[in-house]
Amino acid sequence: MKKVLYLLAAFVLSALNVMAQETTTENPLQGKIINVLGDSYVKNHRCPYQEAWHYMVAERNGMTYRNYGRNGSSVVFDREKEGFGPEMLKRYKEMNDTADYVLIIAGHNDADKIGLSADSLKIFRDGMHQFCKGLLEKYPTAIIAFVTPWDVPREGFAEVNQTIREVCAEYSIPVLNAAEKGGIMVRDPEFRQKYFQAPKDTAHLNALGHELFYPTGLEFLMSLKPRETK
Repeated sequence: MKKVLYLLAAFVLSALNVMAQETTTENPLQGKIINVLGDSYVKNHRCPYQEAWHYMVAERNGMTYRNYGRNGSSVVFDREKEGFGPEMLKRYKEMNDTADYVLIIAGHNDADKIGLSADSLKIFRDGMHQFCKGLLEKYPTAIIAFVTPWDVPREGFAEVNQTIREVCAEYSIPVLNAAEKGGIMVRDPEFRQKYFQAPKDTAHLNALGHELFYPTGLEFLMSLKPRETK
């Protein structure tokens, strides 16, 4: 009888320890507000943005989600005459000021502009500096992070990706290099057939593609630490 009681007591203590661990392991995303700014990677092109990995991260982790995506939007190049509106360097000012996380997913449309003029890459780099400074001023306490475009096999993408990482590093803004992490194989026709919105699409994931990238996006957001403020 005593042996049974000892075993029962041990079982109860073990269960209590597990419960204590679960209650002390907090989800850093729970209850937070996230603003997501970007191009069609954020708007999700022709599909509902509720299918996008960044929305799923928010929805599955109890966050308040705000989508500021616009198809064709560029970080620094004005595309109003093309029907795609002003650059994010202006658009970020229209976002709600109250946010715990600000996630920028952009650069695809800037990459397509690189090479159209001799100083286009310099314009992009200078604009990225202004963009980072403006975001830090608007959100002095929020966690700000950037996600690069995929590994698109066109001129300008490698340069834009590298510039994003270099400039963000100067401002201690974390970057998820989606060209290398997450398994999105843009160069593979069979992969695009299955995971993109169209076989020749090099930008927009379908629902399956977003589910595939979801663990990478979740891990990235979960890894972000609060900013050190002076």
